[in-house]
Amino acid sequence: MEGLPFLPGNTFVDPTRMKYHVSQTLDFKNGYSIPRRPEVGIGGTQLFYNQLSESELDDLANFNPTLTYGQAKQAPPAAFIPAHVAWDKKVLKFNAYFKQTVHESPDEYFRVRPVDIYYYLEDDSIAVIEPHVENSGMPQGKLIKRQRLPKNDQGDIWHWKDINNGMNITFYGKSFHIINCDKFTKDFLESEGIVVNDPEGIPTDPYINRRAEAAALRTYNTPSAFDKLKQFKELDRKVLRFFCVWDDRDSMFGEIRPFVVHYYLVDDTLEVREVHKPNDGRDPFPVLIGRHKVPKDRFNVPSSFPGVVMELSDQEINEYFTPKDFAIGKCLTIYGRRFLIYDCDNFTKGFYYNHFGVTNFDPVEVKGMAKDLPKMEIAEYNNFGSIEDSLQSCNSLIPQPPKKDFIKMLENDHKELRFEAMMDTMRPEDRGRRFIITYRLADDMLTIYEPPVRNSGIIGGKFLERTRVAKPGSSLERPLYYGPQDFHIGAVIEIFKHRFIITNADAYVLKYIEDHKSQFPEQTYCTIREKVGEYTGPREAMKGGPMKVQRQPGDLELMVMQVRAQLKKIAITDKSRVDEMFLRYNNDRTGYIDVNNLRDLCKRLQLPIDDDVLQAVICHITSDPEGRVSLEDFRQFIEST
Repeated sequence: MEGLPFLPGNTFVDPTRMKYHVSQTLDFKNGYSIPRRPEVGIGGTQLFYNQLSESELDDLANFNPTLTYGQAKQAPPAAFIPAHVAWDKKVLKFNAYFKQTVHESPDEYFRVRPVDIYYYLEDDSIAVIEPHVENSGMPQGKLIKRQRLPKNDQGDIWHWKDINNGMNITFYGKSFHIINCDKFTKDFLESEGIVVNDPEGIPTDPYINRRAEAAALRTYNTPSAFDKLKQFKELDRKVLRFFCVWDDRDSMFGEIRPFVVHYYLVDDTLEVREVHKPNDGRDPFPVLIGRHKVPKDRFNVPSSFPGVVMELSDQEINEYFTPKDFAIGKCLTIYGRRFLIYDCDNFTKGFYYNHFGVTNFDPVEVKGMAKDLPKMEIAEYNNFGSIEDSLQSCNSLIPQPPKKDFIKMLENDHKELRFEAMMDTMRPEDRGRRFIITYRLADDMLTIYEPPVRNSGIIGGKFLERTRVAKPGSSLERPLYYGPQDFHIGAVIEIFKHRFIITNADAYVLKYIEDHKSQFPEQTYCTIREKVGEYTGPREAMKGGPMKVQRQPGDLELMVMQVRAQLKKIAITDKSRVDEMFLRYNNDRTGYIDVNNLRDLCKRLQLPIDDDVLQAVICHITSDPEGRVSLEDFRQFIEST
């Protein structure tokens, strides 16, 4: 088959061939993978390839045949490589040191400070860096930034040819002695034909050597086996509390004063706190001795200790106070003060029982304690203001307003009980005087109003401002005030030495008593029901409704005159106000308003009048059978005298 062309029909398959796989193209030689041409190709054919070696192929590739005729061509010059590319990231490193003179220290005269000099071949720049030493106390790091350093006054700069081991170089007036360089620097200099000197050692610093010798001779104390962390975890927030007294009766004006000693187990510190009482006459300083470790004997110090020093260290103090030094009935001297322990709290008792086996915790009776101050007596009520306000002036220098029951005020807002009363007096001119007593359910306050009576010689109006009235004979500590249960027909109410007899009540009083029968006695309900009568109308009309009292015809005439006088006073000051309010209710433009509109008009003008007075006013204004009132009739009623 070797002589046949590679055409269809001229290829034959070897029937004796049993392997049909393709041989691998990779092989390993001396641990490296190298390519290998397969010996058998696809279809079982044998592959023929060039048997030349790699070196022979390289020679053929570089073979330049000369021409038979003429001169051979010159090879092209090599490509130019700039210096910043050729020497990029190539740095020479030299180890050096300089000596710094010390003038102000008696222990040292100079210091040896090692540095590293970096020479950058890229641009011939130099940087000097001092390695950081922990706790050296000197600013270290970059001494000279990367730059071209001048060599002399002629403008020359330092070059790598000028630097070698064992020589001194001066940068900006500071001399550096080079002692060594790294391997790359040594190889580079030798490749350039420079003989590198032998490396030198850095001289020792005498001050550092002296400190090292002193540290070698220093002795250390072995730490104790006591575990402070365990003490903190187990005894944190555990405090022993002792009750004691300071007996200072030996000094002038001295006395026995109570104190509390707190011993903190977590760090064996203690503090002394003063027990203050109200008005004891002492400054409010709660802490007598601050929290710290207190020595048993403050003055037991060596004779060599200077007396001008106020504070003591652990070397001068021999022993501190511990829990073993405290016990009930024992007298302790703390900074020259004698403290007698007479009792302790329950936690302290349990601590001493568990750790020291103490079982006797009987308190010590201390006599001669400071006398208790006399109790403050409340002054007698002077009838000015309310009792609560006067009592607040006795409790503190800056009186605070008494607290109010806001829930009661919200539930009973705008709820009032009105009663008619007559004055019970021996004076003949005051026997016929009638009053309206208004009881406010929100704050239990009373208001007394006296209707004016014509030609009576007494000016009517407000008789008593809104105030709470205490019952006669009640004490200032627990005053008893009048309540709605005390107002019944025939009841005698004494208000600031004036006696009033309840003669009548309005319909809302009866309605309120029926809704709260459990709060009123049977006598109050029966008397008011007999006088007022059981109300059968709608309950909504009774809330805040006008008071139904029995009046004489002369009283109605007097009330009508008062209403007319008030309307006339308003019309004189602002006549348009009355006309505008009248026309506001005339929605249908008929020129008339009804009884309800007139009632609302009087309320807007702050004239609260009853139904019987309103009917009398309408009779004086108009004679219309339906009770309608026109604007002209209303104006004539106001302007008439």
